[in-house]
Amino acid sequence: MNLPRGGLVVVRGAGDLATGSIVRLVRSGFRVVALETAAPTAIRRTVALSEALYEGEAEVEGVRARSAARPEEALALASAGLVPILADPRCAWLGILSPLALVDAILAKRNLGTRRGMAPIVVALGPGFAAPLDAHAVIETNRGHGLGRVILSGSAEPDTGVPGTIAGKGAERVVRAPAAGTVRALREIGCLVEAGEPLLEIEGIAGGGSAVVPSPLRGVLRGMIRGGSQVPRGLKIADVDPRCEPAHCLSVSDKARAVAGGVLEAILSMGGRPE
Repeated sequence: MNLPRGGLVVVRGAGDLATGSIVRLVRSGFRVVALETAAPTAIRRTVALSEALYEGEAEVEGVRARSAARPEEALALASAGLVPILADPRCAWLGILSPLALVDAILAKRNLGTRRGMAPIVVALGPGFAAPLDAHAVIETNRGHGLGRVILSGSAEPDTGVPGTIAGKGAERVVRAPAAGTVRALREIGCLVEAGEPLLEIEGIAGGGSAVVPSPLRGVLRGMIRGGSQVPRGLKIADVDPRCEPAHCLSVSDKARAVAGGVLEAILSMGGRPE
């Protein structure tokens, strides 16, 4: 395979799972540029580099990200050791960036436009992709024996729609919007909360009024969508961790690390190398 020099990897997405891969790639010597939507809706915001688009900068486990307005600025930031976050959900600037590898880490459970010809190495996370048709490699994201596995022929396991179990709690630890409206935060990520304790409020519900959303169980508020976000009914808006370890809110999860290992393995096995 005739690969370009430079060790640049473009990652589509910068939420918590994508951030795990970005951290692993940066620590392995690759330069990374992340492409996001203009208004990311990450839940685990304390470990999502997408927050740089709101705050200007973000940092996860010592890896620093900074928002960038143009691809030329992004390349300069990447060369300086930062992770630039560009609002470019359609990959319009991919030609200018000219990466060694493209990683689709959007986790939309379907393909939103990633094609194998977009870079010399294309890696896709989770269901919705088939290797080698859509990508050179697909990474398994379903918890279990195959988590992080590199798939060179075939697809990842189908989306179960059921959140992974943590300390015996699965779907019940996930908080969803009871109605469409605007989120107003009542608690902060990292707080210890009791079952029934108010976490946030949905304001501007059709017909007037608002709805207070309680914690479904005792634990740590591990993630919550940014206050002011407009959300539809049923959208995941918060996550309570029953393990009651606030420090977990500040580090890459075990799942994200396993997936990141698969991403790094896929790129290296296809001849990709950092500078």
